[in-house]
Amino acid sequence: MSSRRAQLLPNLITLGNAFCGLLALSKAIDALTLSGKNPIVFYEKMEAACFLVLLGMILDALDGLVARMTGGGSEFGAQLDSFSDALTFGVVPAMLAKVLIEHESTDGSARLHFLAAASFALMAILRLVRFNLEPSPPPARDGENDDNGVKTFQGLPSPAAAGAVCATIWLYLILRRPELEQEEGTPTWMHRLLFMREVDWTPLLEWIPTLLVGMLPLLGLLMVSNIRYVHGISYLASRGGQFLTLVVVVFALILFYLAPVPIMFLAAMAFLVSGIVSGPREWLRARARRRAASRA
Repeated sequence: MSSRRAQLLPNLITLGNAFCGLLALSKAIDALTLSGKNPIVFYEKMEAACFLVLLGMILDALDGLVARMTGGGSEFGAQLDSFSDALTFGVVPAMLAKVLIEHESTDGSARLHFLAAASFALMAILRLVRFNLEPSPPPARDGENDDNGVKTFQGLPSPAAAGAVCATIWLYLILRRPELEQEEGTPTWMHRLLFMREVDWTPLLEWIPTLLVGMLPLLGLLMVSNIRYVHGISYLASRGGQFLTLVVVVFALILFYLAPVPIMFLAAMAFLVSGIVSGPREWLRARARRRAASRA
Protein backbone atom coordinates (compact mmCIF):
# COMPACT_ATOMS: atom_id res chain seq x y z
CA MET A 1 0.00 0.00 0.00
CA SER A 2 1.42 3.36 -0.99
CA SER A 3 2.19 6.00 1.62
CA ARG A 4 -0.60 8.32 0.48
CA ARG A 5 -3.24 5.57 0.50
CA ALA A 6 -2.06 4.38 3.90
CA GLN A 7 -2.58 7.86 5.32
CA LEU A 8 -5.93 8.34 3.58
CA LEU A 9 -7.74 5.44 5.23
CA PRO A 10 -7.25 6.41 8.92
CA ASN A 11 -7.98 10.05 8.05
CA LEU A 12 -11.29 9.03 6.46
CA ILE A 13 -12.19 7.09 9.61
CA THR A 14 -11.31 10.15 11.70
CA LEU A 15 -13.56 12.30 9.52
CA GLY A 16 -16.29 9.72 10.11
CA ASN A 17 -15.87 10.39 13.82
CA ALA A 18 -16.33 14.13 13.24
CA PHE A 19 -19.34 13.45 11.02
CA CYS A 20 -20.97 11.41 13.82
CA GLY A 21 -20.44 14.35 16.17
CA LEU A 22 -22.04 16.82 13.78
CA LEU A 23 -24.97 14.49 13.13
CA ALA A 24 -25.46 13.97 16.88
CA LEU A 25 -25.58 17.74 17.37
CA SER A 26 -28.13 17.97 14.56
CA LYS A 27 -30.26 15.29 16.24
CA ALA A 28 -30.26 17.32 19.48
CA ILE A 29 -31.45 20.40 17.58
CA ASP A 30 -34.15 18.32 15.89
CA ALA A 31 -35.21 16.99 19.30
CA LEU A 32 -35.95 20.50 20.53
CA THR A 33 -37.56 21.60 17.29
CA LEU A 34 -39.90 18.62 16.84
CA SER A 35 -40.74 17.84 20.47
CA GLY A 36 -43.75 20.14 20.39
CA LYS A 37 -45.45 18.05 17.70
CA ASN A 38 -44.91 14.69 19.38
CA PRO A 39 -43.31 14.39 22.85
CA ILE A 40 -41.79 10.97 22.16
CA VAL A 41 -39.79 12.42 19.27
CA PHE A 42 -37.55 14.29 21.70
CA TYR A 43 -36.47 11.07 23.41
CA GLU A 44 -36.03 9.22 20.11
CA LYS A 45 -33.80 11.95 18.67
CA MET A 46 -31.74 12.20 21.85
CA GLU A 47 -31.29 8.43 21.90
CA ALA A 48 -30.06 8.58 18.30
CA ALA A 49 -27.62 11.36 19.28
CA CYS A 50 -26.18 9.25 22.11
CA PHE A 51 -25.79 6.30 19.74
CA LEU A 52 -23.88 8.50 17.29
CA VAL A 53 -21.44 9.54 20.02
CA LEU A 54 -20.91 5.85 20.80
CA LEU A 55 -20.30 5.20 17.10
CA GLY A 56 -17.80 8.08 17.12
CA MET A 57 -15.96 6.37 20.00
CA ILE A 58 -15.68 3.18 17.95
CA LEU A 59 -14.35 5.09 14.94
CA ASP A 60 -11.89 6.95 17.18
CA ALA A 61 -10.49 3.62 18.37
CA LEU A 62 -10.36 2.26 14.82
CA ASP A 63 -8.48 5.15 13.22
CA GLY A 64 -5.48 4.70 15.51
CA LEU A 65 -5.55 0.93 15.03
CA VAL A 66 -5.72 1.25 11.24
CA ALA A 67 -2.94 3.87 11.24
CA ARG A 68 -0.65 1.52 13.18
CA MET A 69 -1.50 -1.50 11.00
CA THR A 70 -0.97 0.32 7.70
CA GLY A 71 1.85 2.60 8.83
CA GLY A 72 -0.31 5.54 7.80
CA GLY A 73 0.22 7.76 10.83
CA SER A 74 1.07 11.40 10.16
CA GLU A 75 1.17 14.78 11.89
CA PHE A 76 -1.85 15.83 9.81
CA GLY A 77 -3.77 12.78 11.03
CA ALA A 78 -2.85 13.51 14.65
CA GLN A 79 -4.14 17.10 14.37
CA LEU A 80 -7.27 15.95 12.56
CA ASP A 81 -7.93 13.40 15.30
CA SER A 82 -7.64 16.07 17.99
CA PHE A 83 -10.06 18.43 16.24
CA SER A 84 -12.55 15.60 15.70
CA ASP A 85 -12.29 14.54 19.34
CA ALA A 86 -12.84 18.13 20.49
CA LEU A 87 -16.10 18.14 18.56
CA THR A 88 -17.48 14.65 19.18
CA PHE A 89 -16.23 14.16 22.74
CA GLY A 90 -16.10 17.76 23.94
CA VAL A 91 -18.73 20.03 22.43
CA VAL A 92 -21.39 17.45 21.53
CA PRO A 93 -21.79 15.69 24.94
CA ALA A 94 -21.91 19.06 26.68
CA MET A 95 -24.66 20.30 24.36
CA LEU A 96 -26.62 17.03 24.65
CA ALA A 97 -26.54 17.35 28.43
CA LYS A 98 -27.65 20.99 28.24
CA VAL A 99 -30.54 20.12 25.92
CA LEU A 100 -31.73 17.33 28.21
CA ILE A 101 -31.37 19.39 31.40
CA GLU A 102 -33.34 22.33 30.09
CA HIS A 103 -36.03 20.12 28.51
CA GLU A 104 -36.59 17.99 31.60
CA SER A 105 -35.88 20.39 34.46
CA THR A 106 -38.63 22.75 35.57
CA ASP A 107 -36.37 24.94 37.66
CA GLY A 108 -32.81 26.17 37.54
CA SER A 109 -30.90 28.79 35.65
CA ALA A 110 -30.17 28.53 31.93
CA ARG A 111 -26.94 30.43 32.58
CA LEU A 112 -25.85 27.83 35.14
CA HIS A 113 -26.62 25.04 32.68
CA PHE A 114 -24.55 26.75 30.01
CA LEU A 115 -21.61 27.26 32.37
CA ALA A 116 -21.68 23.59 33.34
CA ALA A 117 -21.72 22.54 29.68
CA ALA A 118 -19.02 25.06 28.76
CA SER A 119 -16.74 23.83 31.55
CA PHE A 120 -16.87 20.31 30.13
CA ALA A 121 -16.30 21.38 26.51
CA LEU A 122 -13.50 23.83 27.31
CA MET A 123 -11.63 21.36 29.51
CA ALA A 124 -11.85 18.75 26.75
CA ILE A 125 -10.33 21.26 24.32
CA LEU A 126 -7.59 22.21 26.81
CA ARG A 127 -6.76 18.55 27.33
CA LEU A 128 -6.32 17.99 23.61
CA VAL A 129 -4.21 21.14 23.22
CA ARG A 130 -1.96 20.00 26.09
CA PHE A 131 -1.61 16.60 24.46
CA ASN A 132 -0.55 18.16 21.15
CA LEU A 133 1.92 20.70 22.54
CA GLU A 134 3.65 18.89 25.38
CA PRO A 135 6.18 16.44 23.94
CA SER A 136 6.32 14.32 27.08
CA PRO A 137 4.12 15.35 30.02
CA PRO A 138 5.11 13.64 33.26
CA PRO A 139 5.07 10.83 34.09
CA ALA A 140 4.30 9.55 30.59
CA ARG A 141 2.56 10.79 27.50
CA ASP A 142 -1.05 9.74 26.92
CA GLY A 143 -1.21 6.26 25.49
CA GLU A 144 2.36 5.33 26.44
CA ASN A 145 3.33 2.51 28.79
CA ASP A 146 4.23 2.92 32.44
CA ASP A 147 7.03 1.11 34.26
CA ASN A 148 5.00 -2.12 34.25
CA GLY A 149 4.32 -2.03 30.52
CA VAL A 150 0.66 -1.02 30.98
CA LYS A 151 -0.81 1.63 28.72
CA THR A 152 -1.95 4.67 30.71
CA PHE A 153 -3.50 8.09 30.15
CA GLN A 154 -2.76 11.34 31.96
CA GLY A 155 -6.16 12.57 33.05
CA LEU A 156 -9.52 11.15 32.05
CA PRO A 157 -9.56 10.51 28.27
CA SER A 158 -12.11 12.65 26.47
CA PRO A 159 -13.90 9.64 24.87
CA ALA A 160 -14.36 8.14 28.33
CA ALA A 161 -15.72 11.45 29.67
CA ALA A 162 -18.10 11.70 26.72
CA GLY A 163 -19.13 8.08 27.27
CA ALA A 164 -19.96 8.80 30.92
CA VAL A 165 -22.18 11.76 29.96
CA CYS A 166 -23.94 10.02 27.07
CA ALA A 167 -24.43 6.77 29.00
CA THR A 168 -26.11 8.70 31.81
CA ILE A 169 -28.34 10.52 29.33
CA TRP A 170 -29.17 7.33 27.46
CA LEU A 171 -30.06 5.44 30.65
CA TYR A 172 -32.31 8.32 31.66
CA LEU A 173 -34.04 8.26 28.28
CA ILE A 174 -34.92 4.57 28.30
CA LEU A 175 -36.06 4.70 31.93
CA ARG A 176 -38.21 7.74 31.22
CA ARG A 177 -39.63 6.23 28.02
CA PRO A 178 -39.63 2.40 28.23
CA GLU A 179 -41.23 2.20 24.79
CA LEU A 180 -37.83 3.09 23.34
CA GLU A 181 -36.71 -0.43 24.25
CA GLN A 182 -39.03 -2.25 21.86
CA GLU A 183 -38.34 -4.00 18.59
CA GLU A 184 -41.31 -4.17 16.23
CA GLY A 185 -43.67 -3.74 19.17
CA THR A 186 -42.02 -6.48 21.25
CA PRO A 187 -40.18 -5.49 24.45
CA THR A 188 -36.48 -6.25 24.36
CA TRP A 189 -34.69 -8.36 26.95
CA MET A 190 -33.47 -5.22 28.68
CA HIS A 191 -37.02 -3.83 28.70
CA ARG A 192 -38.21 -6.89 30.59
CA LEU A 193 -35.25 -6.66 32.97
CA LEU A 194 -35.46 -2.97 33.91
CA PHE A 195 -39.03 -1.91 33.32
CA MET A 196 -41.00 -4.28 35.51
CA ARG A 197 -44.34 -2.87 36.62
CA GLU A 198 -43.29 -3.13 40.26
CA VAL A 199 -40.42 -0.67 39.71
CA ASP A 200 -41.08 3.05 39.84
CA TRP A 201 -38.05 4.95 38.54
CA THR A 202 -39.64 8.40 38.82
CA PRO A 203 -38.01 9.48 42.15
CA LEU A 204 -34.57 8.62 40.76
CA LEU A 205 -35.16 10.21 37.37
CA GLU A 206 -36.03 13.57 38.91
CA TRP A 207 -32.44 13.88 40.15
CA ILE A 208 -30.67 13.00 36.88
CA PRO A 209 -30.78 16.55 35.36
CA THR A 210 -29.36 17.98 38.60
CA LEU A 211 -26.74 15.24 38.66
CA LEU A 212 -25.65 16.16 35.14
CA VAL A 213 -25.18 19.82 36.12
CA GLY A 214 -22.64 18.79 38.75
CA MET A 215 -21.20 15.96 36.68
CA LEU A 216 -20.10 18.11 33.72
CA PRO A 217 -17.56 20.34 35.54
CA LEU A 218 -16.29 17.36 37.57
CA LEU A 219 -15.55 15.41 34.40
CA GLY A 220 -13.95 18.51 32.91
CA LEU A 221 -11.55 18.79 35.85
CA LEU A 222 -10.69 15.09 35.65
CA MET A 223 -9.80 15.48 31.97
CA VAL A 224 -7.13 18.12 32.71
CA SER A 225 -5.94 16.51 35.95
CA ASN A 226 -2.74 14.51 36.42
CA ILE A 227 -4.62 11.41 37.58
CA ARG A 228 -3.44 8.31 35.74
CA TYR A 229 -6.07 6.15 34.04
CA VAL A 230 -5.13 2.63 33.01
CA HIS A 231 -6.09 1.22 29.61
CA GLY A 232 -8.31 -1.77 30.45
CA ILE A 233 -7.26 -4.15 27.66
CA SER A 234 -3.59 -3.30 28.12
CA TYR A 235 -3.91 -4.01 31.84
CA LEU A 236 -5.57 -7.39 31.23
CA ALA A 237 -2.94 -8.33 28.65
CA SER A 238 -0.12 -7.50 31.07
CA ARG A 239 -1.68 -9.52 33.89
CA GLY A 240 -3.27 -12.54 32.25
CA GLY A 241 -1.95 -12.67 28.70
CA GLN A 242 -3.75 -12.47 25.39
CA PHE A 243 -5.93 -15.56 25.95
CA LEU A 244 -7.51 -14.23 29.15
CA THR A 245 -7.98 -10.84 27.50
CA LEU A 246 -9.79 -12.49 24.59
CA VAL A 247 -12.10 -14.41 26.95
CA VAL A 248 -12.95 -11.28 28.95
CA VAL A 249 -13.61 -9.24 25.79
CA VAL A 250 -15.94 -11.94 24.38
CA PHE A 251 -18.02 -12.11 27.55
CA ALA A 252 -18.07 -8.31 27.78
CA LEU A 253 -19.44 -8.14 24.22
CA ILE A 254 -22.13 -10.71 25.08
CA LEU A 255 -23.23 -8.68 28.10
CA PHE A 256 -23.15 -5.52 26.01
CA TYR A 257 -25.41 -7.16 23.42
CA LEU A 258 -27.93 -8.24 26.08
CA ALA A 259 -28.07 -4.90 27.90
CA PRO A 260 -26.03 -2.26 26.03
CA VAL A 261 -27.12 0.87 27.87
CA PRO A 262 -26.75 -0.37 31.49
CA ILE A 263 -23.46 -2.09 30.66
CA MET A 264 -22.11 1.05 29.01
CA PHE A 265 -23.21 3.13 32.01
CA LEU A 266 -21.64 0.74 34.55
CA ALA A 267 -18.42 0.46 32.53
CA ALA A 268 -18.13 4.25 32.22
CA MET A 269 -18.72 4.77 35.94
CA ALA A 270 -16.28 2.00 36.88
CA PHE A 271 -13.55 3.49 34.69
CA LEU A 272 -14.25 6.95 36.08
CA VAL A 273 -13.97 5.79 39.69
CA SER A 274 -10.89 3.64 39.01
CA GLY A 275 -8.72 6.68 38.37
CA ILE A 276 -10.09 8.59 41.36
CA VAL A 277 -9.42 5.63 43.67
CA SER A 278 -5.98 4.76 42.32
CA GLY A 279 -4.81 8.38 41.98
CA PRO A 280 -3.85 8.98 45.64
CA ARG A 281 -2.17 5.57 45.80
CA GLU A 282 -0.04 6.31 42.74
CA TRP A 283 0.84 9.75 44.16
CA LEU A 284 2.05 8.14 47.41
CA ARG A 285 4.12 5.62 45.46
CA ALA A 286 5.72 8.34 43.35
CA ARG A 287 6.49 10.37 46.47
CA ALA A 288 8.11 7.35 48.10
CA ARG A 289 10.23 6.76 45.00
CA ARG A 290 11.37 10.39 44.99
CA ARG A 291 12.35 10.17 48.67
CA ALA A 292 14.27 6.95 48.06
CA ALA A 293 16.05 8.50 45.10
CA SER A 294 17.00 11.62 47.09
CA ARG A 295 18.39 9.50 49.92
CA ALA A 296 20.40 7.42 47.46
